[in-house]
Amino acid sequence: MKELALKKLEQEKAKVTGQKEQAMAEAVYQALSEFCGQEPEFAQAVYQGGSFVDCMKQVAKGVGGHISDLEAYRKAVQFYFPGADIRCSMVVTLCPETETSNAPVGQTGVVLDLFSLL
Repeated sequence: MKELALKKLEQEKAKVTGQKEQAMAEAVYQALSEFCGQEPEFAQAVYQGGSFVDCMKQVAKGVGGHISDLEAYRKAVQFYFPGADIRCSMVVTLCPETETSNAPVGQTGVVLDLFSLL
């Protein structure tokens, strides 16, 4: 199902029109592709759901001069899977990781909950 969903998104991405929609399309496409790879049920919803063009129209709806990446991804996910939400965290690495570090990559920094910024 993942491959079908990804193919659908890729084919429909080229059909996106509108300045705001086109400006966000690549980033939203990348996020949805990642989510399809993480969750087979979401991939099925994308494959069987509406078009990426309509998804981008929904993401752009009500957007003034800006929208956060997280909000754009949330709106896109909810287009395909109403009621779903996303969680995101970022790691701030204060010192470059070295090959001698025993911690896994990305585990030597500070984890921030981005939703606390909204």
